Amino acid sequence: MKNSKKGKNSNVFSFLKKAFLEGDLKTRLSFLILGFGNILHKQIVKGILFLAIEIAFLIFMVQYGAGAIGDLWTLGETQQGWVYNETLGIDVLQDGDNSMLILLYGVASVFVVLGFLIVYYFNIKCAFSVQKMAENKQHIPNFREELKEYLNSKLHVTLMAFPLTGILLFTILPLVFMILIAFTNYDSTHQPPGNLFTWVGLDNFKTMLGAGSTIAKTFWPVLGWTLVWAVAATFTTYFGGILLALLINKKNVRLKGLWRTMFVISIAVPQFVTLLTMSTMLENEGAVNVLLQSLGLISQPIPFWDDPMIARITIIAINFWIGVPYTMLTVSGILMNIPKELYEAAKVDGANNRVIFFKITMPYVLFITGPTLITSFIGNINNFNVIYLLTGGGPADLNYFQAGKTDLLVTWLYKLTTTGKEYSYASTIGIIVFILSATVSLLAYRRTAAYKEEGDFS
Repeated sequence: MKNSKKGKNSNVFSFLKKAFLEGDLKTRLSFLILGFGNILHKQIVKGILFLAIEIAFLIFMVQYGAGAIGDLWTLGETQQGWVYNETLGIDVLQDGDNSMLILLYGVASVFVVLGFLIVYYFNIKCAFSVQKMAENKQHIPNFREELKEYLNSKLHVTLMAFPLTGILLFTILPLVFMILIAFTNYDSTHQPPGNLFTWVGLDNFKTMLGAGSTIAKTFWPVLGWTLVWAVAATFTTYFGGILLALLINKKNVRLKGLWRTMFVISIAVPQFVTLLTMSTMLENEGAVNVLLQSLGLISQPIPFWDDPMIARITIIAINFWIGVPYTMLTVSGILMNIPKELYEAAKVDGANNRVIFFKITMPYVLFITGPTLITSFIGNINNFNVIYLLTGGGPADLNYFQAGKTDLLVTWLYKLTTTGKEYSYASTIGIIVFILSATVSLLAYRRTAAYKEEGDFS
């Protein structure tokens, strides 16, 4: 495997070397003038397209690209401000650089360069391929014939081109831009164009992960609660759904369809409606506290959202209510498809219900739902809706930096971005969440039965 990967990495450079050494004059000139080899071999349209791309790239780099990439080193030097104009005799507002736009245009220019390098490689590949066809006296396809090929045998390439372009422009490019923000001081005090921001290296990570700063004193407790929440929310709904499915699917339980339908109806209600309703009902003057007080069960309202511990327990309980039906339906489908022969063989061997559950039912369910369990855990780390719609991250804590006692990393990131304009810290948190999620996903999945024993239950 290692040798094959190493070979793939060196294929591009070895091919370019081979094409230059073995190529004729037409192919070698294609290293300088894109499409030259194709044009001389009568692939006029294709050659002109390569040449047009090269001309457009050179014009772009001369007028915009080179400067945009060069400005990435400083992210701007001229700050907006008032300067005295000797001609007018008054102070005038001097336009300054915009660090955010400089970073964006610089990243976009780098992507343009990378795109051109890909086109450049395919230009050499096409020129060398056409040369070999000519030497072997093979038919050289014209543009119309190649176009038909991309609509038939290579249709998959044509269909994949559009979504891949969209992913590149609207996902990867913005993602790279936001990652780079984490290595700047783009915060509330450095707002372009009034104030420039600059590169600070790993300072944001040192501040976030270190000790002593308000940011660090907020990050570690929020991270701890995020992990506690993710574990509690995932496993309560998971095992609760399994128990509920087992109860409904027992032989002596009647009206199984009715019970399943009731839980399906709870899913049919939009989640945000349920969360907002529960948030209102559990206010100090909400329906729950008013009812309990009117019945004489409590003398003071229960601080569902004002006490940090009660708020966290309440959130986990509500998440259990809205999350159990999904697991119940999934596990119900699995239980109904477990081969009955396994149960019959176990009973013949003298196994009781407890042994059957732990040796047959649970391993089978875990085998099927293992990847889903991991996905649910990662989803709960980033579960924005439940926290934000129920508590908004509250109750507030003066010792925290723009965060509350029930904030997850993702809701804290949202507040830092929309309210505090602390974009560099928000981007830093985003990178940390990604690293955490990716690490947990990869390590956990490789240890699941679905990965190790694929095919055992087929």
